Amino acid sequence: MGKRTITVHHVRAVLRGAERAGVDTVPLLQAAQIPPLLLGDDRARVTSVQFARLFRALYRTTQDEFLGLSATPSRPGTFAMMCYAALGCPDLGRAMERGTAFYGLFDGGPKLSLTHTPTEAVLTVHNGLDADEDRFLAECVVIIWHRLCSWLTGSRIPLHWAEFAYPPPPHEAEYGSLFGCPVRFGAARTAAAFDARWLSAPLVQDEASLDTLLRRAPFDLLTRREYDTTVAEQVRRSLAQALRASPRLPSLTVTAARLAVSPATLRRRLERENTSFQQLKDAVRRDAAIAGLAEGREPIAELAARLGFSEDTSFHRAFRRWTGTTPGAYRVRAAGHGETPSAAPSAAPPGTPSGTPTPPAPAAPGANPRQ
Repeated sequence: MGKRTITVHHVRAVLRGAERAGVDTVPLLQAAQIPPLLLGDDRARVTSVQFARLFRALYRTTQDEFLGLSATPSRPGTFAMMCYAALGCPDLGRAMERGTAFYGLFDGGPKLSLTHTPTEAVLTVHNGLDADEDRFLAECVVIIWHRLCSWLTGSRIPLHWAEFAYPPPPHEAEYGSLFGCPVRFGAARTAAAFDARWLSAPLVQDEASLDTLLRRAPFDLLTRREYDTTVAEQVRRSLAQALRASPRLPSLTVTAARLAVSPATLRRRLERENTSFQQLKDAVRRDAAIAGLAEGREPIAELAARLGFSEDTSFHRAFRRWTGTTPGAYRVRAAGHGETPSAAPSAAPPGTPSGTPTPPAPAAPGANPRQ
């Protein structure tokens, strides 16, 4: 419970390359236990487990670390070799410089640069990877590099900001929690910034730990949360932990006390991050509901009660509001769509979206979860 769900926009995006290559993606979706019909509903979401299965199926099918999304494929093992090359550096700044230089050797790959002032370091993606109409790869490059840097240093590196050189997509609300920082679209470049002091941080990983990471990549990197770098992330983590123990989620006052702030301060900080306490409660319940329906056999009435709904009808109304379908219909669609794929290959691509933070869902009219 409490695991993130992933917007259907990202599912569609990760399939584009295979679709352009003429691959029948229905069997891939079925192998991932993702109902193909879900792709037609903009409100639909899948679990991180389902998305991981889909990625692995695509990786095996395309034999491309970019999953066919770039005009030029990236051969399996490229990302791993970049990581080994960077690992020999004494600090993060030189590791990033070596890594960006490594990818500069390949035509069609991400063209990256690292620049910095005394206070701020900026990683810039200079090419748009134009074959990728969803800008999926460019976003993933930013995500994977940022989280790889945190892993290399064993530290929590918060981003100052992220910006993208294209108009906001329909799922714009996802991005604040995805990157854990203010996000701007329509910028002159695609880039992200963090405190320049991290460039001198020593690397704490070795080849043994890298081997372990690569065996679980990319999801070991991509599902690592942003270490509570936003207030919304701290609140959401607290609520998800509470929901594991009781269907009655704590109030804003109780949650504020746990975070050592006043209720008014917590409310203001969440407003600055374009969310609210009620939206975060709805998002935690929504993701737990989707995970329970997709991955378990728990009766729907019991699931509703476990998530704090006093009546089945309230749960059905809320779930339809969140996803556009009913709990029963979602479970029927998600059931029996193929065998579980084998383990992921050891070489990871330079980025895919994770089981990432999801935008808070609005409260469902008529819903009556116990507070």
